[in-house]
Amino acid sequence: MLTTSNSANVAIIIREKQLADEHMKDVELLLENMFQREEATLQLVLDRLYDIGSNNLINYRVKPRRLNRLMKWIARLTKPAFHYLALRWSKKNCPKLIATWLYSQVQFPKAELGEELVAAYESTPTD
Repeated sequence: MLTTSNSANVAIIIREKQLADEHMKDVELLLENMFQREEATLQLVLDRLYDIGSNNLINYRVKPRRLNRLMKWIARLTKPAFHYLALRWSKKNCPKLIATWLYSQVQFPKAELGEELVAAYESTPTD
């Protein structure tokens, strides 16, 4: 059974958790907005990563010189398809992944008080 001071502390913990959830939603929205505004930068980053990654992969896996040049030519032809898919995936998933990672960086061990209620709050769907 919860005492009065214990239940007040639990209420404070739950309210702080709600505030943290609201702030994390704000962070995610801000990241989504940044990805929309900075689409040109994202495209340039993805292009450079594709160039470096495909070149390194071909040099690592394909040893014969003629075949190596052919594979690099094929990699240049497939770049637009990669670009489209990677841009779409990045806009959809990166804000959530970055927000989750940032949240994990500011997390500390949970207090013992009211863990069951906080766990119950976390398990309830918010959407």
